[in-house]
Amino acid sequence: MPTFTTLFLSLLLLMLLTQLWLGSRQIRYVQRHRRAVPDAFRRQLPLKAHRKAADYTVALACFARVEYVASAVLLLLWTLGGGLDLLDRAWRLSGMDPLIAGTAFLLSAFVLMECIELPFNAWRSFVIEKRFGFNRLTPGLFFADQLKNLLLLLLLGAPLAYAVLWIMQQAGEYWWFYAWLLWTGFSLFLVWAYPTLIAPLFNKFRPLQAGVIRRQVQALLKRTGFRSRGIFVIDSSKRTAHGNAYFTGFGRNKRIVFFDSLLKSLRGKEVIAVLAHELGHFKRGHIRQRLIIMMLLSFLGFALLGWLLGQGWFYAGLGMTQPSSHAALMLFILAGPVFTYFLQPLSAWRSRRHEYEADHFAAEKTDARDLISALVRLYRDNARTLTPDPLHSAFYDSHPPAAARIAHLARFI
Repeated sequence: MPTFTTLFLSLLLLMLLTQLWLGSRQIRYVQRHRRAVPDAFRRQLPLKAHRKAADYTVALACFARVEYVASAVLLLLWTLGGGLDLLDRAWRLSGMDPLIAGTAFLLSAFVLMECIELPFNAWRSFVIEKRFGFNRLTPGLFFADQLKNLLLLLLLGAPLAYAVLWIMQQAGEYWWFYAWLLWTGFSLFLVWAYPTLIAPLFNKFRPLQAGVIRRQVQALLKRTGFRSRGIFVIDSSKRTAHGNAYFTGFGRNKRIVFFDSLLKSLRGKEVIAVLAHELGHFKRGHIRQRLIIMMLLSFLGFALLGWLLGQGWFYAGLGMTQPSSHAALMLFILAGPVFTYFLQPLSAWRSRRHEYEADHFAAEKTDARDLISALVRLYRDNARTLTPDPLHSAFYDSHPPAAARIAHLARFI
């Protein structure tokens, strides 16, 4: 067996075993703490809500273990099992121009992967989410969303894939640098276009109605020096009962967005505190930092791909018999997460640190008690467990555990 194949299989097995082990830890830990509400939340959260959150977390963790195994099996089928090689041969036999055939190979592979993922998405929405009262999707809306996602993949992905492959074949030794520039520009375009061009395809946006909350929001924006193109409410409740708030876009295209379910759940001051937290991400430079890190990581990725493109063992070690630009790109996309999985805790740690900083900002601009009460309501309404396994949380969670986060906020009261 080639050395690279052995390395790939070893890391894939180690990743799968780690995922299953962490999932089992999460299930056991949450079930062990299901019987009683933690002392810090005993006055704010009823036992029934705590147990619902525990059961919901366990259900998601059990389903995640199924997905982990299925993903590993599918990855093996696509690579060493010959799935990608078979698809590549089919497009080569079509007689198309090699550049068009390579683009079709990439798009068809992604479409097939989306179709394979469809039953998992449906089970998550119509079985797990429905069981706990969160799903609001109808089958028609679910399939309409999937169709829109596929259309966006084709409309946006086809030109991008064609351009990247053209650069790979025509731009010489440093093609990877020009491809990186294209990818960076495309990513920034998506961030800019998402609020006004993409998100409205899935949700209706309406301006926040005049009233006390709108005046408080405008006062907060003025205090923090934040400018946006508007304050909007989306009809999230037609898909889910979960509540959230965020701001999106950059430059003059920034938007503040509230889920309609969030506005129904929280009091006015709590809404403002949640918004202050979201603004904290912007004012503390977290959005800019994430974009810069994304650019640096993609730069390293394209540089590595530029070297792998000419290495025959890379293709043979992952089941491809015919080296090509499109084969290298697809193998890199599929196999890359296996080699970077154990860096995930670093990303989660950085994200949790940003959450603490945004909470600090919110505590400076509003009353920390309002954010604490808002978080407790959101944990209750979204059925987020108050007792995650510490190791599982450190590996995966982008937000600090509830107890640690609220203890941090209590320092500012």
